[in-house]
Amino acid sequence: MDKTKRKQNSRIRRRKRVRRKISGTNLRPRLSVSRSLKHIYAQIIDDENGSTLAHASSLSAEVKDDNTSDGGKIQIAQSVGKLIAQKAKENNIEGVVFDRGGNLYHGRIKALAEAARESGLKF
Repeated sequence: MDKTKRKQNSRIRRRKRVRRKISGTNLRPRLSVSRSLKHIYAQIIDDENGSTLAHASSLSAEVKDDNTSDGGKIQIAQSVGKLIAQKAKENNIEGVVFDRGGNLYHGRIKALAEAARESGLKF
C-alpha cells in the first residue's frame, strides 16, 4: 500500500472512531469541519432531525471579500471560523460539539476552531 492510500485509510479510521462518540443534539449541535487541498468547509448539524442549521466555507462571498489579500489558507480558515460562529449566533446556537472529520487538530482545523471560540462559540 502506498503512502497516500495509507494516510487516507488512517483518516477514515479516525473519522469513524470520532463519529461513534459524537452526535449533535438540538441543544448542542455538531460542528463538522471538512477540508480539501484548496478549501475548507464547516457545517452545524442537528443529527436528531438530520438537518443542517448553518454552513460556511472558503467559497462563501463573505470570506472571499474578507480575504482579498493573499493571507494563506490558515487566515482563510480563521475567517470561516468567525463566519460560522456569527451564523450560529444568528440561529441562537451557543454551544456545539466539535467534529474534526478525522483530520488532526492541527493547522487549518485548529485555526478554524480557535477563531470560532474567540467569536463566542462554546465547544
